[in-house]
Amino acid sequence: MSKKISVLFVCMGNICRSPTAEAVFRHYVENAGLSEYILIDSAGTHDYHVGDAPDTRAQRSAQQRGYDMSKLRGRQVEAGDFRHFDYVLAMDRANMAILQHITPPDSTTQPQLFLKYARHHREREVPDPYFGGMDGFEQVLDMVEDAAQGLLEDIRQQYFRHRY
Repeated sequence: MSKKISVLFVCMGNICRSPTAEAVFRHYVENAGLSEYILIDSAGTHDYHVGDAPDTRAQRSAQQRGYDMSKLRGRQVEAGDFRHFDYVLAMDRANMAILQHITPPDSTTQPQLFLKYARHHREREVPDPYFGGMDGFEQVLDMVEDAAQGLLEDIRQQYFRHRY
């Protein structure tokens, strides 16, 4: 395989949901021995937290499950991301609408809802835990872990069928 498969997770501010998804998916990819084949990043549709570390509550919840988010920093998604990423995955429909609006007309990458890959959650939107308590961050992790496993399996079937 000459080109890495690239995945971008997107939420509003890039400090809660999308960096959680980035950290969880990176962990799964590393454990699968596929780090050299899959590029992973996250971004926000808004510029509120560019350069900021993930929310401390998100980091605490993630750390308790063995995911490290400490080196991640917020950035804003841009139209050029659609040229660089094979998957642009929105956490909810509001951010999906923004992504659809900025997708270049000639882009082969189209945004999708991340939870389409979930196997055990019927919801299709990851709720924003920012204004709630710690239980919201735990719920986000549950949903993200489910969808990340499904996404990795989908990528394996599409790109690594003969290898792994």
